[in-house]
Amino acid sequence: MLKLDQLIIQFDQGLRTLFAPAHTVRKYPDEDMPDVVLSDEEKRHAAALMRINHVGEVCAQALYQGQALTARNLQTREALRQAAWEETEHLAWTERRIAELGGRKSLLNPLWYGGSLAIGVMAGLIGDKWNLGFLEETEKQVCRHLDDHLGKLPPQDGKSRAILTQMRVDEAQHADVAHEHGAANLPLPVRVAMKLSSRVMTGTAYWV
Repeated sequence: MLKLDQLIIQFDQGLRTLFAPAHTVRKYPDEDMPDVVLSDEEKRHAAALMRINHVGEVCAQALYQGQALTARNLQTREALRQAAWEETEHLAWTERRIAELGGRKSLLNPLWYGGSLAIGVMAGLIGDKWNLGFLEETEKQVCRHLDDHLGKLPPQDGKSRAILTQMRVDEAQHADVAHEHGAANLPLPVRVAMKLSSRVMTGTAYWV
């Protein structure tokens, strides 16, 4: 059962994720990349793709925070918290790039966060091996999603490409850590449901 102090901390984390500027310890992956000229349409498209990735990081924050709240094993909780911390850095990277491209963050971020937090709490309640299985599958799907976006960015947009490339490295590492900690293989219907829900999110976040 969750304690009051845990709920208060979670509420504070949610507010920070949604409304406070994110921070990064590592340098921005695009820091050494030169600015290039992009057309208005290229900027709009790149900003929309980065908005989707920002939403994905908002969802990841909520998922991992929810999973950490209900995880039973200390090592599992720490693995989830470490993943959540690195997702915070991804928030900072995508947030700044969206602003540079003249775009905006998703208006539905509170909805994405709330839904993902609930899913994370439920995943944690099922049991640690399934909790970790959910983490591993989530990160595998995110890697495929990032590969897709890397192919859709304007060819000359090296700054966005550098950010997504480093994000992919981190997400793959999160999947490996979950596997090493004993992640269970999720049933096919669950994996398909996760993929379909991700399509709804990405399709909506491109525009809203």
